Formats: sequence, structure tokens, C-alpha cells
Amino acid sequence: MPNLDLPILVVDDAKFSSMVVARTLKKAGYRDVRIAHNAPDAVGLMEDRPVSVLIADWLMPEMDGLELTDRVRQLDEQGNHYTYVMLLTARESVDALAEAFDRGVDDFIYKSDMSKQLLPRIFAADRMADRQNTLLMANALLVENNRELESRNIIDLETGLCNNAYARERLERSLRQAESRGGASAYVLVGIRNWQPLKRQHSAGTMSELAVGIGRRLSHLIRPMDTLCRVGDNQYAIVAHFDNPEHCSVSAFRRIYDGINHKALKTTAGYISVEAGMALCRTDIQHGTPSVADVEKAAVQGLMDAYETRLFTETAPDVLQEA
Repeated sequence: MPNLDLPILVVDDAKFSSMVVARTLKKAGYRDVRIAHNAPDAVGLMEDRPVSVLIADWLMPEMDGLELTDRVRQLDEQGNHYTYVMLLTARESVDALAEAFDRGVDDFIYKSDMSKQLLPRIFAADRMADRQNTLLMANALLVENNRELESRNIIDLETGLCNNAYARERLERSLRQAESRGGASAYVLVGIRNWQPLKRQHSAGTMSELAVGIGRRLSHLIRPMDTLCRVGDNQYAIVAHFDNPEHCSVSAFRRIYDGINHKALKTTAGYISVEAGMALCRTDIQHGTPSVADVEKAAVQGLMDAYETRLFTETAPDVLQEA
């Protein structure tokens, strides 16, 4: 059954010709048929409301059928829509038709045989336009779903640990908890100082094993209530909260520093030793509540200092230092 609500636009500078086409369509039962007497007006109508089928004369002043097709394809791209373009023509040159197809035209109706061709071609155009627009809608929905899944994704696929997005979420919660209930928040950044030299020595598979091994080692060293995340290729973050601010210090994480630095990790390529740098960024309510970005910035700077000094470094966000 034809879709009699199919939106159709007829464009022809010859009013008689456009009226003949529109009358034929309406006589067949099509209810949504609009007429434009030039291409610029047609573009305006499609900008207001897209159509599924455009029937246009090839030869028109100001903008011919091919130029109109170019403009329609731009509108389609902007609106994630597909318009089936059908040109009315007296030209039967193979070269001319090939050029038109290259420009995005879907079909032709020869004016000499329009009365016989029009309705069957409209039926076909309806099916094609519906299929294309259904696919575009499905693809748009898929893209949106993928974006939503990515926004919810909190897992580092290589190690199985939580990722940077989750680390930021947990840090934000810890900061808010310290602000409302007291205590101190700790953001400990662990970086593998010799990661790049190791990458030059070992295969990607071995480095993946190493990343997993580091994650497992750290998981066994942290407190059960703390959160461990992989926040970069060679960086891990520990988010912790202390009810007593005095307990939030380098000494509380010393066993982690020693545990990752003093014992090699087993891989299929043999035992590999890593050189880990660590920086503790400590915050508490007495000095104000920094942003997550402030804490991350201070921790990264602290890690750079730790790499240079080869010491476990303690730092604080600028907002704390200025208080």
C-alpha cells in the first residue's frame, strides 16, 4: 500500500507543468504535495519542513536541477535526513545522466512519458526514502546510545580497574564528604617512571601484562575502603578518605610505595622491575575545598617532583597553599 501521507515537493518554473504533476499525485490520493516555482523557494520550503521526495525540472533559471540537488544534499547532511531526488528531463544523453547520478540525483522521469512513469516511480521512491530515513534514524539512535555508554563507562578495559572518569567521581565525593563531615581526602598519584624505556624493550603484550600486574599489586596493597583507578597509560590513582586528618600522611601509603618499587613483577618475558614515583595530594576542610581539577593538577606536579627526587612527595592544591 502506498503511503499517501508521503511528503512530496514539486519544483518547476513552468506553472502548468508543476500543476500537472501535482494534480496527478493528488488524484492518486497523495495528501502532502507542495509546489515551488523556482529552486530558491524550494530550498526555503525544505528548510521549514523536509520532504521525502523532490520532483524537480532539470532546466530552471537561477538554479538548475543539479545545483538544487547539491543544496538538498547539504540540507540532508545537516538534518540527518534523506531526500529522494527525481528530475524531470527531456535529455537522454548517457553522459548527462551519468553526471546527474554523480551529483546525487536518484532517478529521472522523461517528460515525453511522464503520465506513465510518474506514479510507479513515486511508489519506488517512497520505499527507498523510507528505507534510507529508517537507517539514518537507527544509526543516530545507535550513535546516541554509544555516547551514553561511553559517558557511563568507568572501566579500563586492559586492566579491569576503574578509569579516570571514575577516579574523578570518587574524588569529588571524597572532597564533598570532607567538606560536610570533616576528615581529609587523599589523592595519591602513582606513576611508572621507567615506562617508556620498558616499552622500547618489550612487546605490547608484555607491557599489557605489566600494566595488569601493577594494578593487581596495588590492589593488594591499598586499604579495602580505598579506590584504585588507572588514570593513564602508566599512571594509577588511589582515592582515600580519612576521618582523622592527622592519619592522612605519606606514612599511611609508605607500604604501597615500597611494595611497588622493591619487588619485580612476573610476566611471560620474565621478571620486570618498575621504578614508581608517588605523590600524595592531601586536602581537608580547615583549608577550604578545592576542585577536582585543582587536586589533579597538584598531584601531577607532585609526581614530576617525585620523579626528579625519587622520593615519595606530599603536595597540596594551590587553594590550600594560599589559605
